[in-house]
Amino acid sequence: MERTQVSSTTPLLDAENPFASMMASFDEAASLASINPGEYRILRQPDRELAVSVPITLDDGSVEVLEGWRVQHNAGLGPYCGPLRLDPALKLDDLRALAGWMTWKCALLGVPFGGAAGGLRIDRDSVSPALLERAVRRYIANLHDVIGPDRDVFTPEKARDERVMAWIMDTVSMHLRRTTNAVVAGKPAVLGGTHHGHDATAQGLRFVAERAAKRRKLGHERGGPSVIIQGAGMVGGNLARLLQDCDWRVVGISDVTGGVYNANGIDIRKLLAARGPSGTIAEAKGDFEHVSDADLLLRACDVLIPCAVANAISTRNVEALQAKMVIEGAHNAVSAVADRRLRERGVEVVPDILARGGDTVAAYFEWVQNRMGTAWPEGDVLRRLERFVEDAWARVVTEADTRKVPLRTAAHIVAVTRVAGADRLRGLYA
Repeated sequence: MERTQVSSTTPLLDAENPFASMMASFDEAASLASINPGEYRILRQPDRELAVSVPITLDDGSVEVLEGWRVQHNAGLGPYCGPLRLDPALKLDDLRALAGWMTWKCALLGVPFGGAAGGLRIDRDSVSPALLERAVRRYIANLHDVIGPDRDVFTPEKARDERVMAWIMDTVSMHLRRTTNAVVAGKPAVLGGTHHGHDATAQGLRFVAERAAKRRKLGHERGGPSVIIQGAGMVGGNLARLLQDCDWRVVGISDVTGGVYNANGIDIRKLLAARGPSGTIAEAKGDFEHVSDADLLLRACDVLIPCAVANAISTRNVEALQAKMVIEGAHNAVSAVADRRLRERGVEVVPDILARGGDTVAAYFEWVQNRMGTAWPEGDVLRRLERFVEDAWARVVTEADTRKVPLRTAAHIVAVTRVAGADRLRGLYA
């Protein structure tokens, strides 16, 4: 009998992976910040890497054993916090990179969490919701002793993971025999989710983009800056709307099916409403040119914001880039080699750990509200989010200007210094 393929045999490690990019930024920052050798060795390794076997009964009655992991990078600043990735081609190095990024993001944004990342090797698009739920619940049950509001808090990796967070919350609550909603962020509002949980990443990107464009004096002569956004979903689509409301000219946007471009600007709300039955930009009609996603990245604009995939800008296209500034709306959107080339060309790159900080701050806000048993008004959440992002931006710019280093280096110096300082104060327990 033919069995359902729910996982992949992709190897755990890969010679070219996001972990190498993350570690390159860390190594440079640690050197410039004069982190002592002992502290460097501690920060370079995750605190803990857990591998779990997840046996599940498939819909056809057969049994499959899935592979899962949770990487807990550093708890110097507080409990671990990070996403759960559901991917049939999951690599352990991807989780190591995500956990490291979460550590640096939390430190940079002033959030009292350490970094973590988990994953389950499963093809969520080819299995039934019931099978996916069984897999997630068994994965969480296997990690029960090392997660919780004071230990390790789960966050969504994708917008549609709201129900996955609800499953995690319920599984932990059933084991503890009490409702434990603070074990996850990104929950449905009825279960304790916070205001702006759905658009926190886009809001954070908007705050950073506005300050970055002002710093470089972009768009002042012809009105708002022109921007191209890769991605039209919860992050890219929301960001496009927010920036257009702030008088930016959105001249291009894409999704997995392709993109559209108009140098005079695109009515984003009209475009997204005009998408066809399958909800793709390729089906939309209007006053714009249809282009491939790869071609869109190379069109002229003031600011390019890749919000979709890692390595969107790499050696294959960096030389043809026409943007005056790049803001990473996805983790590792600019490869390490491409980043160095953009530095040489004078194209400023705003790094992911700063630009994508909104989701991390929102996760902290949700955790705080759940712990307090209260809910903040929508306006309060947005004001607090902007304050956190603005403070982080100011620290990074000050560091960059003082040391005469790029924003990426400055951001990592601020983050690494803070985590090393926390570890130093806590000392070594032995």
